[in-house]
Amino acid sequence: MKTTVKPANRLKILEIALLIGMAVFLASGAMALRTQDDLADKVVRLHVLANSDSEEDQALKLRVRDVVLERATELLKQSADRQEAEHLLRGDLKELERIAAEEIRARGYAYPVAVELEAAEFPTREYDGFTLPAGEYLALRVLIGEARGQNWWCVVFPPLCTAASADVPASALAAGFSQEEVSLITEENEGYVLKFKAVEFWEELQKRWN
Repeated sequence: MKTTVKPANRLKILEIALLIGMAVFLASGAMALRTQDDLADKVVRLHVLANSDSEEDQALKLRVRDVVLERATELLKQSADRQEAEHLLRGDLKELERIAAEEIRARGYAYPVAVELEAAEFPTREYDGFTLPAGEYLALRVLIGEARGQNWWCVVFPPLCTAASADVPASALAAGFSQEEVSLITEENEGYVLKFKAVEFWEELQKRWN
């Protein structure tokens, strides 16, 4: 005898499935948010803001990025963790600013430049060989001129900006990342897209509650 499911029962089954799906998503978001917090405690981002979106200003941004990144990478070569990296960068901000200013003048521009180390919000961002979830991270920020142009993001500690894609896991592990965190950012962990979206969802909820 064939059993039929009444429309009302089908609706209840659908509602239950949706509730279960939402519960799983929220649980995944809470766990992923904790993972993002852990990652933020181990990372220093690099954030270079161009004067404008003109072709010339965008090219200058990359020139300034190169000299700042070279200096910062050399400075942080022996850093064991983010705390040590932060200490070294704070002590070298004036030198980094001087290097950036010299590069700007050498390229024929008179823009002022400021180099800061402060917390900043970042969206989920894919790089060559790894991805970082949205959230607040300590950032070395280089502001060129009016700093209204498209910006450039990466990671200065661990030195993931300069690491080849295949070297990212080893660099991250050396900086204190757990194997689970390495798997998450290098997309080896199944469902990482859902987890990162869940982080963005939780970040948005936090902003509304605050």
